[in-house]
Amino acid sequence: MAVRASGCDRCCRPVIGDLDILGVGDIGARRADLGSIFRGCRETLRGGLTFGQLETTVSDRGAKVPNAKLAMRAPLGLAPVLRDAGFDVMSFAGNHCLDWGYDAFDDTLAHMAAADITLCGAGRDLASALEPVILERNGVRVAFIAASAILPEGYAAEADRPGCAPLRAHTLYEQIEHDQPGTPARIRTAPHGGDLQALIDMVRTARAAAEIVIVSLHWGIHMVKGELADYQRRAGHALIDAGADGIFGHHPHIMKGIELHRGRPIFYSLGNFAIEQPHVWDPAIVRSASFRHLVSLNSSWSPDNAYMLPEETRITGVARLVVREGRLAEVRFLPAWIEDDSAPVMLAAADPRFERVRAYLEEVTASEGLSTRFHADGDELVIRA
Repeated sequence: MAVRASGCDRCCRPVIGDLDILGVGDIGARRADLGSIFRGCRETLRGGLTFGQLETTVSDRGAKVPNAKLAMRAPLGLAPVLRDAGFDVMSFAGNHCLDWGYDAFDDTLAHMAAADITLCGAGRDLASALEPVILERNGVRVAFIAASAILPEGYAAEADRPGCAPLRAHTLYEQIEHDQPGTPARIRTAPHGGDLQALIDMVRTARAAAEIVIVSLHWGIHMVKGELADYQRRAGHALIDAGADGIFGHHPHIMKGIELHRGRPIFYSLGNFAIEQPHVWDPAIVRSASFRHLVSLNSSWSPDNAYMLPEETRITGVARLVVREGRLAEVRFLPAWIEDDSAPVMLAAADPRFERVRAYLEEVTASEGLSTRFHADGDELVIRA
């Protein structure tokens, strides 16, 4: 396991103190002033041990691979900008990690390391992609593990091939009325047994070496409000049962419900956070069949606007896991809003959008039968079962 400590080594570790672990959604900037995308949240992100989903490669090399639906590549300057914004650790497990081939993949690992940001969930082989990374802050060791269920062909790491750690899922169709051929079917999904077991084993390994274990999963149904897939609940519960203290979900580009399982949070999707609009990465994307299908999943797209994504994707924020004396003590959420230029701004409780975020989270959580409650406390939401 890779370890980066802020104190001395294990034989003379400082007394375990308090810590905020902060988690946000998808990240990726491509603009003249890269740092401007963090202008409204930088102070908040610098307030703890901060995690995010690196949705793009960071490179100036490579060629688009044929199966990349939206090939994303950010300039080299993004890595130090992310560090300046407050990021300590990020997941690179996702469906864009190999969009520009192995050259850009290797560059991303190197540039992020040079900026002193630890990446998890991707590596030069399956073992390194799965390996937990442990960071120490205020005497608290926090392990991070990441994997992706959204896997274009060839993006999953193998024993002798680079890529991201996989959590594949099987899709089955169950006929609702068995005596009525041709009627609609239920869609059922289940996590791949071997992939899930590998993650469970990593959680148990990390649990023995760290006080707190966080798992990041790139998963779920993109752009559809609220809906969760069966495999997400099964995998999320199994990883919490194995010893994870929290799960940060990514990929759907829209916030989903939040569940507390055994008192541990599963953020099924933290949504977008600080990421450019699709046409910034590829102006031609709006003419592709895959983009037209994506648009069909949500009726509130605005293709002619600078911010073209559906209005609900503006809802975002910062998950805050409060650690006291080395144990998870409280789960909170700091609401934020994505402006027209794709930059998130933190919201004060007096801002009408604060209540809009709270009500939205309550709605999408309840729509999936989850009983989580959201109580406003100053400029934050306290999350309780």
